[in-house]
Amino acid sequence: PHIFMSIHTAPWFIVVIMSGFIFKFSCAIIRPPRDGGIRYRGLTQEQIRSVQVLPVDYEIEYICRGNRVIVGPKVRKCLPNGTWTDLSQSSRCCELTHPSSKKKLYIGALFPMSGGWPGGQACLPAAQMALDLVNKRTDILPDYELELIHYDSMCDPGEATKLLYDLLYTEPIKIVLMPGCSSVSTLVAEAARMWNLIVLSYGSSSPALSNRQRFPTFFRTHPSATLHNPTRVQLFQKWKWTKIATIQQTTEVFTSTLDDLEERVKEAGIEISVRQSFLTDPAVAVKNLKRQDARIIVGLFYETEARKVFCEVFKEKLYGKKYVWFLIGWYADNWFKIKDPSINCTVEQMTEAVEGHVTTEIVMLNPETVRGASNLTSQEFLAQLMSKLGGKNPEETGGFQEAPLAYDAVWALALAFNKTVGPLKAKGHRLEDFNYNNRDITSEIYRAMNTSSFEGVSGHVVFDAQGSRMAWTLIEQLQGGSYKKIGYYDSTKGNLSWYGNDKWIGSGPPADQTVVIEEFRYLSQKLFVSVSVFAGLGILLGIVCLTFNIYNSNVRYIQNSQPYLNNMTAVGCMMALAAVFPLGIDGLHVHRRQFPVICQFRLWLLGLGFSLAYGSMFTKIWWVHTVFTKKDEKKDKRKVNQHLEPWKLYATVCVLLGIDILSLMIWQIVDPLHITVESAGVVYGYKGLLLLLGIFLAYETKSISTEKINDHRAVGMAIYNVAVLCMITAPVTMILSSQQDASFAFASLAIVFSVYITLVVLFVPKMRRLITRGEWQSDAQETMKTGSSTNNNDEEKSRQLERENKELQKIIQEKEERVSELRNQLSERQALRSRRRASTVTNQNHSSPPIAITQSDPSLYQPDSKISRNNCHTSRLQLLYK
Repeated sequence: PHIFMSIHTAPWFIVVIMSGFIFKFSCAIIRPPRDGGIRYRGLTQEQIRSVQVLPVDYEIEYICRGNRVIVGPKVRKCLPNGTWTDLSQSSRCCELTHPSSKKKLYIGALFPMSGGWPGGQACLPAAQMALDLVNKRTDILPDYELELIHYDSMCDPGEATKLLYDLLYTEPIKIVLMPGCSSVSTLVAEAARMWNLIVLSYGSSSPALSNRQRFPTFFRTHPSATLHNPTRVQLFQKWKWTKIATIQQTTEVFTSTLDDLEERVKEAGIEISVRQSFLTDPAVAVKNLKRQDARIIVGLFYETEARKVFCEVFKEKLYGKKYVWFLIGWYADNWFKIKDPSINCTVEQMTEAVEGHVTTEIVMLNPETVRGASNLTSQEFLAQLMSKLGGKNPEETGGFQEAPLAYDAVWALALAFNKTVGPLKAKGHRLEDFNYNNRDITSEIYRAMNTSSFEGVSGHVVFDAQGSRMAWTLIEQLQGGSYKKIGYYDSTKGNLSWYGNDKWIGSGPPADQTVVIEEFRYLSQKLFVSVSVFAGLGILLGIVCLTFNIYNSNVRYIQNSQPYLNNMTAVGCMMALAAVFPLGIDGLHVHRRQFPVICQFRLWLLGLGFSLAYGSMFTKIWWVHTVFTKKDEKKDKRKVNQHLEPWKLYATVCVLLGIDILSLMIWQIVDPLHITVESAGVVYGYKGLLLLLGIFLAYETKSISTEKINDHRAVGMAIYNVAVLCMITAPVTMILSSQQDASFAFASLAIVFSVYITLVVLFVPKMRRLITRGEWQSDAQETMKTGSSTNNNDEEKSRQLERENKELQKIIQEKEERVSELRNQLSERQALRSRRRASTVTNQNHSSPPIAITQSDPSLYQPDSKISRNNCHTSRLQLLYK
C-alpha cells in the first residue's frame, strides 16, 4: 500500500494482476487495491476503475514511501507476449535498518518515444544508465541521489505543454528540466525562467535556442544545427561550387538554420540560387528545383519528410551524376528503407534516389578510446546500452545516435551539482532547499554549468556563451546503400580531416551549373579539300570565260552583250570562289593570332567579288529597265535605238564597288579583329536590298528585247539564282554557326553553285552560238570592210520605215474621206424616211426600218470591208504599228 506506480501509454492493451508486497505480474484484469496505496501517474481514479487491460510498452515504476527501499527491479515493462520484464526477480519494499542519509534531487525529463523524432527510445535508457552510475559514486554528490521523473512528449509542443504543467504543479519539486526535441525545448526553455529552472537538452539542434535573451537558462549537449553550416561551406569550397539550392520544411529549427547558412555562404562568395520550402507535401517544391536547374541541393527536414522528398526526387529524376544532396546526419541509418504508408515508392526506388548523398553530423560518439568522467570508453558505453535495449536493432531504435548526448547530459548535471555544493554551503544554502522562487541556487547551478568541461562518451563536453555544445562534425556519404565516413571538420580551428574516399556516380564531383567550356573546333579536312577542288575548277572556268570574252570582244554579237561588264562578272566570280579557301582555314592551319587577318581577307574577297559579279549584272538590268519601261507615251520611240554610252554602265558598277570598299574600310578601322553581329547585320541588310531590287528589275524586263544588251534575259536568270541562294544561305549559316562543318559546307557550296550558274548562263550560250554558227568569222570580216556597218544598217532601216509610214498615211487619208461621204449619204436617207413616216398609219410607223435599210442596201458597209481586205496589206500594218 505504500508504493507509487508510473504508467506510460502504448498502442494496445495487456492485463496485469498485483498481489501483496511481492509483485508477480501477468496479463490479466487489474484489481486496484482497496486502500488506494498504488498510484497510477497520469490516470484518475475513475480511469483506473474503467481500465481492464494495459497497453504494450507500459512501464511501471515502484517507489516506496518513507524510509523504505525497493528490493529488486524498480521498473517493469509490459511485453507483447503478455509478460513483464525481469519476472525472475521479485520487487518488494524493505525497511532500512540504518535509514539512508542521502537527499533526493529530482530531474523532470521529457523523452519523445514517438513522433517526428522518437529519440527517447535510446536516450531514456542511456540517461538511466548514467543515473545509476552517478548514484553509486561516492566522490560525486555523496549526500544526494538523483532521480528521473520522465514522460513521453511525442515530440509535440501541445502534448509537452500538458506534461510541463504536471511536472511543475505536482510534487516533488524538480531542480532541473531535460527536454528532447527542439520544438519542445523551445516551449520548456521559454517558460522555465519563470520558475528559476535550469534547462538542459540532449537532443535540440534549433539555432533559435542560442538566443540568451529569450532562453536565459538553457544549455544543451546537442550542438546547434548551425554547426553544420561551417562544414557545408567548407565542402562547397573544397569541391569548387559557387551556386547551391535549398529545400526546407517550414519549422523554426530549419528556417533559422537556413538563415544562418545564407549569411555564411554570402561571406564565402557562394550564391543560393533557388530556395524552396514546404509544410507537408514537398511535390511542388521538388518540381521547382528541377525546373530551375538546381544541382547542389541542401535539404533541411525531419526523417519522415525526408522519405516524402526523395520519393518525389525519384519521380522527377532529380538524382544521379549531375546532382548532390546534403542532408542532416541524425536520421536512422536505414531511414530510406523503412516502410512508410505516406509515400508510394518502393525501397529499391528510394535506394536509387538517395545514392551518393552527403550528410553532416555532429560527432556524438568519441572516436578515441578515452575514459572520461564516467570511467567508460565510448565502446564500453555502446555495449552496455545494447544490453539495456534488450537486443533491439540500433538502426530501428530512435535516438540511438544521440544516446551518448543524453548520457553526458546527466553527467554534466551531476558534476555541476557537485560543484555547487561548497559555494552554496558557504552561503547557508543546500541543494535540497531548492524551490521555484530561490534564485541563488539557480544562479550557482547556472555558473557551474557554464564552466563545465569534462570528457564524456560523446567527446569533450564544453558549452559556449549561448549554452550550446562545441563539437566536431562528421562527414559521411551514402555509398552502395550504407554510410561511409569521408572526413571530420573542427569548426573551432577550421581544420578539415579528409579521408579521400568520397565516391561519385560520374567521374568526379558534379558541376553546380551548366558549364560553358571554350574549345577549338576544327573543320573536316575531307570536306575542305572537296569544296576547294570545286572552287578551283570554278576559277579555271572563270579564266576560260574571261579569255573567251576578251578574245572575241570585236565580234558584233559579243559587243552587243557589253563584254567589259561580262569581264567584271567573270573576275567577281573568281574572287568569290577564292574566298572559299580562307573560309575553310582554321586553327589547324594557322596560328590563332593570324585569325583576324584571315577573316578580313575572306571578307574583302567575298565582298568585292560580290560587288563586281552581281554589280555588273545589276547594272545591265537597271539600264534596260530605265530605257524600256518609260510610261510617257509621247517620248520619241527612236530613243530605243540611240547610241548606248558604256561609261554610264561602268560608273554604276564603280558606285556599287565604292560603297563596298568604303564600308569594308570603315569596318576594318573601327573593329579590325572581330566580326560583330551589328556590322554583319548592316552588310546583310545592304546586300539583301540590292538582291531584292535586282529580282524586281529582272522581272520587269523579262519580255523586253534589245540588241544593245542582247544577254539581259540570261543576266536576269543569273540574278534569280544568285538572289535565291544568298537569301537562303545567309540565315541558315547564322543558325548553323555552332556546327562548323555544316556551316562551311552550306556557305561554300552556295558560293560555288551561284558562280557556276552565273558563268554557265552568261558565257556558255555565247560560246555555243559562235561555235555552231561561225559568226565570229563573217562579222569580223564585215567589220573590217565597212568599218561602220552597224550604224549604216540602222540608218537604212530608219529611212525605209519613214517611206512606208508616208504611204500608209496617204491610204488612211483616202479611207477617211470615203467614210465621211458614206456618213453623209446615211444622213440623207434618214431624213427622207422621216418625211414618209408622217403620212403612214400608226401600225406602219412601228415597223423596223433599220433592218430594212440594212437589208435593202448591204453595200453601205462593204467598202470598209474591201478596204480591210484589199488595200491594207498585213506586212504594211506591222510596219505602221512597229
